Amino acid sequence: MDIVKVLAITGSATVLFLVLELIRRGRLKERYSLLWLFSGVVMLVLSLSRELLEYIARQVGIFYPPSLLFLVAFVFLLLITLHFSAVISGLSEKNKRLTQEIALLRQTLDELKESWATGADEQTREG
Repeated sequence: MDIVKVLAITGSATVLFLVLELIRRGRLKERYSLLWLFSGVVMLVLSLSRELLEYIARQVGIFYPPSLLFLVAFVFLLLITLHFSAVISGLSEKNKRLTQEIALLRQTLDELKESWATGADEQTREG
């Protein structure tokens, strides 16, 4: 077994283990871990099966099959980055909306306090 295969198997298994451990500890939500798990499994399968790696590399036109592993890893990292960018964009929009709602609620609360204070002042003057 050559060093590239050992490193690829070790790296893929490590990624899978870390993702599963983060899920188990509650530090990574399941919906965000799907791409990580899928990429780890694909990388592990390609690392274990030299024939499959060589076949796919030939079909894609890559002359050095282990470089296909780097290409696959790079594509998965791009997909994960795109996914997280979409999630962050949604959260940013929700955060903006919540901030606006809080500002409106504070304004309403201040108006109620003022009307209650002026109403209390009028009652003490009448009484």
